[in-house]
Amino acid sequence: MRKLLSIMLVLVAIATVFVGCGEKKEEKGSVYYLNFKPEQDAAWQELAKEYTEKTGVVVKVVTAAEGTYEQTLTAEIDKDAAPTLFQVNGEVGLESWKDYCLDLKDTEVYKQLTSDDFALKKDDAVYGVAYVYEGYGLITNKKLLKQAGYEVEDINSYEKLKEVAESITARKDELGFSAFTSSGLASSSSWRFSGHLANMPLFYEFEQDNIKGQPASIKGTYLDNFKNIWDLYINNSTIDKKTLTNEQNDAVSEFTSGKAVFYQNGTWEYDNIKSIGDENIAYLPIYIGVRDEKQGLSCGTENYWAVNNTASKADINATLEFLKWVVTSEEGTEALAEDMGFVAPFKSAKKVDNVLANIMNEYVSEGRYNVSWAFNYTPNVDTWRQNLVDALADYSAGTGEWSAVKKAFVDGWAEQYTASKQ
Repeated sequence: MRKLLSIMLVLVAIATVFVGCGEKKEEKGSVYYLNFKPEQDAAWQELAKEYTEKTGVVVKVVTAAEGTYEQTLTAEIDKDAAPTLFQVNGEVGLESWKDYCLDLKDTEVYKQLTSDDFALKKDDAVYGVAYVYEGYGLITNKKLLKQAGYEVEDINSYEKLKEVAESITARKDELGFSAFTSSGLASSSSWRFSGHLANMPLFYEFEQDNIKGQPASIKGTYLDNFKNIWDLYINNSTIDKKTLTNEQNDAVSEFTSGKAVFYQNGTWEYDNIKSIGDENIAYLPIYIGVRDEKQGLSCGTENYWAVNNTASKADINATLEFLKWVVTSEEGTEALAEDMGFVAPFKSAKKVDNVLANIMNEYVSEGRYNVSWAFNYTPNVDTWRQNLVDALADYSAGTGEWSAVKKAFVDGWAEQYTASKQ
């Protein structure tokens, strides 16, 4: 009898253990987002805090310094506490990070996209979803332009842009302002030129040669046009062209304080320049003298969310739930539109109060052709851009020749392509 009682007690104990296991709550997991955009850091920190308070799920946001994202991701991805959410820079970035990217085709964040055009796909898998659609060009102060004797409608080609800029420079002291803000080549600003301005000759070469995907080499067919627009910028600017690498250069301040008419940047910059008044803001394409007629802005995205497939199941689930909340909830969609100024390609996205974004959409509706983002295919992007910046800085300061810029642009592409495949 005692033996039977003992056996029964053991069985009860075992059953209790299994019941306890069955009742154990599923681990919540956590989110670690390695953010690409420094200008949106504060908004992401606030949104992460709000989500944590709402759900109890910890969301950590770390923002990489300007121009260091790939290095930062490389350093972080193999750590025990690696990012669960990171950015892939288009198809070129996918080549480096595909092995870490979760297939998102069955996730809610992918299903919320308004079009498959915003999905980063390969081999029937979805490795990334775009979270912002952007455009860049020449942000223009209409009020100053009018004081100089011109209207926005007067500028419809490179030659006309050159005429206006040089006219302003000739009367700079009389007018009290310059044509262009500083073309800063310090790390905080250089991407505007090594990436966005360099895209102009890349786009037209890709178009002419029907290049699809990443080429192993480029010709530099339109580098003369690149030189012309760069010379126009630095010779009709607020600052001495010998000082472009000075960290103190502040193009935003120059523009908002009325020191310059034109400021090359994108839709994401609206919050920083809106103080001049929406009624004074215009947006022009960057004309370089190639098919200027019907040219629109340069629109696209290099910003794709990817989820780390090496993270724990709990962390992956937490990250996917966080993304779902960001793109569908009132709090998340409001933050994307109002706090970050994102034109987001999701079904529940709110319209943005952003004049630059609205003008971008007007160009599209008018049938202007889009200068798409060929720079997404840049091999070893950070290294290629830095070498180009160094050459541009030397050329602008008078200590280097344009041939060095061409070498960094063309030869550097082939070198970095080879390096990226090793």
